[in-house]
Amino acid sequence: MSDIPDVFDGDVLGLFAERIEAQFSLGLPELAQAVQAAPHAYPSATQVVRWYALLTEAQQVVETAEDALVSALETVAGDVLDDPVMELAHRVNYAVAARDGRAQVLRFLLESPVEQARIQRRFGPRVTTTLPTAVPAQPARIRGGAR
Repeated sequence: MSDIPDVFDGDVLGLFAERIEAQFSLGLPELAQAVQAAPHAYPSATQVVRWYALLTEAQQVVETAEDALVSALETVAGDVLDDPVMELAHRVNYAVAARDGRAQVLRFLLESPVEQARIQRRFGPRVTTTLPTAVPAQPARIRGGAR
C-alpha cells in the first residue's frame, strides 16, 4: 500500500479517506450510511469506518493539544519551560502516539486479506488503542537503586 506512508505527516485523514473510498468504491459518507444501515453485511467495511472515526477523533485531540502547546509557548519568557508547558508537550506526544496507533490499525485493515494473515501470524492478534484520559503530573520515579 504505497499511497499511505509509514511516517504520518500532512493530511493523514485525507490520505486514508482517499484509500478507503478507492477500496470500497464509495465516498466516506455513503460508506458510513451503508455500514450504519447494515453493520453485519460487510464486516470489513464496518471495521474500517469504525477505525476511521477513531482516527478522526484522535486527530482532533492532537490538534487541540498542539494548539494549547503553541499558545503556552507564546507566553514563555526565555529558554526555560515550566512544568505546565512540559505537561502540554507530553500531552501532544501521547495524543500523537494514540493517533499513529489508530492509523496503523486502519492501515492494517486496508491491507489485503493475505497480507493481514501474514502479519497476524507474525505479530499476533490486533489490539485497540485508546487516548489517555489524563496526563500524569510527574513521571514515574524508579525506586531503589544507587543514589
